[in-house]
Amino acid sequence: MPGFELFGDEERKEVNDVLETGILMRYGFDGPRKGIWKAQELEKVITETFGSKYAQLVSSGTAALTTALAALGVGAGDEVIMPSFTFVASFEAVLSVGAVPVIVDIDESLTLKPEAVRKAITPKTRCIMPVHMCGSMANLDALTQICNEHKLFLLEDACQSIGASYKGRALGTIGHAGAFSFDFVKTITCAEGGAVLTNSEDIYDKCDGYSDHGHDHMGVDRGADLHPFIGYNFRISELHAAVGLAQIRKLDTFLSIQKKNHTILKNILLQVPEISFRVILDENGDSCTFLSWFLPTEEITREVVSELKARNIYAGNFYWYDNNWHYIRRWQHLKNANALGALNNAQTAALSRLNDTDFSASDAIMGRCISTLINLSSTEEQLQEKGNKIVAVVREVLEKKLAVV
Repeated sequence: MPGFELFGDEERKEVNDVLETGILMRYGFDGPRKGIWKAQELEKVITETFGSKYAQLVSSGTAALTTALAALGVGAGDEVIMPSFTFVASFEAVLSVGAVPVIVDIDESLTLKPEAVRKAITPKTRCIMPVHMCGSMANLDALTQICNEHKLFLLEDACQSIGASYKGRALGTIGHAGAFSFDFVKTITCAEGGAVLTNSEDIYDKCDGYSDHGHDHMGVDRGADLHPFIGYNFRISELHAAVGLAQIRKLDTFLSIQKKNHTILKNILLQVPEISFRVILDENGDSCTFLSWFLPTEEITREVVSELKARNIYAGNFYWYDNNWHYIRRWQHLKNANALGALNNAQTAALSRLNDTDFSASDAIMGRCISTLINLSSTEEQLQEKGNKIVAVVREVLEKKLAVV
């Protein structure tokens, strides 16, 4: 990860196909495009690669989540349960459709804690949105059961886990709908882009229209299209789809390299008994984009991070606990409802309550967690050097702490 590390002639060829026609829009202009339909082609390959019946390309992962929520009928006042550890796009999408993000604790899988989800369900709950963070999966068996019991939608935010699977099924294809992101730092990149995956024809039809101003796409003349409902412009361009088309054909290569490099680095860190690792509910399904590991205490973790930075070897490591984008602790703009336009009353009240919500269970996990990015371009020698330097720092910090004790 990310796919841009192996950008090459394949991507240039696909982009040039589009440039030679001069038709950069995914819809219309049937004659001049000379049979070049990169977005349609990529959608077909997505369904074949991941095993969903339908795929709708959009302009970003955020647009994919927003489109999926709208297609599921989630709207004003509805509650969507999501984890305390995610990317800000997850709650942005929920707010954008007028719904209320209900944020609950994670467990050591770094994803939704099923017991916390159960406790958060109210009569207003409409959807559970697990976020498969850092390349690995949430407990989809437990979450599916909860959804079935309470007649809720399951929307998978699989933006960070392209190529991962759970018990033989691709993440993003197990719930009622799933969202992928193809932004610049994802496993597959379109530079910017995303997709909604679903096995429901009804949900797909709604995504198809919603992402293009409500067009029904029933004819060959866009000007004559009907608009059965209000939509928005979340279209992907042919140029972005062309890049993704080349990238998805390399996915197996990307995953193979990630798993090899992940194994090398993990084996080095295993030398330190005090290091533990995130819970992976299906080891074979891990896409291995990150190696996420824990130290015994927040204090030790902070000192390790500080030493890694001081020695200029922190690059590629992430201490999410202090990260402004990915963990609720630093989402002050959300807690304070700092929106440019007025939010609805239900949203404002729910966001205000976040200031007093106890996330100590999540804090106890995230305060001890470091995630190390698995690069596609790293050599074995570079991985060995990186791993050994990390181990040396961890051992020094641990020895110092143990000496004090």
